Amino acid sequence: MENSKPHLLYSFRRCPYAMRARMGLMLGNMSFDIVEVSLKDKPQAMLNISPKGTVPVLQTNDGQVIDESLDIIKWACGDGFDHTLVAENDGDFKRALDRYKYPNRYPDENCSGAREVCEAFFKKLDEVVNADGQKLTDICIFPFVRQSANVNRNWFDELPYKNLQQWLAYQVESELFQTIFAKDFKGF
Repeated sequence: MENSKPHLLYSFRRCPYAMRARMGLMLGNMSFDIVEVSLKDKPQAMLNISPKGTVPVLQTNDGQVIDESLDIIKWACGDGFDHTLVAENDGDFKRALDRYKYPNRYPDENCSGAREVCEAFFKKLDEVVNADGQKLTDICIFPFVRQSANVNRNWFDELPYKNLQQWLAYQVESELFQTIFAKDFKGF
């Protein structure tokens, strides 16, 4: 007999890792409930199953715990994303994004070139993204590109990467993103 109990996702609405996990679960047609986590007051139940205390954390209905967003996507949808591009997103680009968005968090580092690293990744993406597609690779990188673009929207909009800008607009306006980003979204 199949377990009809939904899976449980500990999430934080604005976290890009949690966003991509929610989108992956939706694309995989997985039934799940969301526990919205306050990062200042993390639920003990989440910490009991994942002591590292970061979101997302998925507890499947059979008790399995998956606490990395890419592993959640692989579990829900398979392994069909561009590993090289996603690794660059999660590595050099994310590191630069953090320093560009939050330079005060890195007082011992020179963060002045962080925006340029972001732009170099944008240039690469402009050549490979499809402005009207929503594949696994797209959902893996989109939340981070969105976050970077929103740091200084005028700067992003003036960049010469029209394909990337159209792709980002498509992702933001998509039913999938609008669903998982709604303040009242409690799962699927």
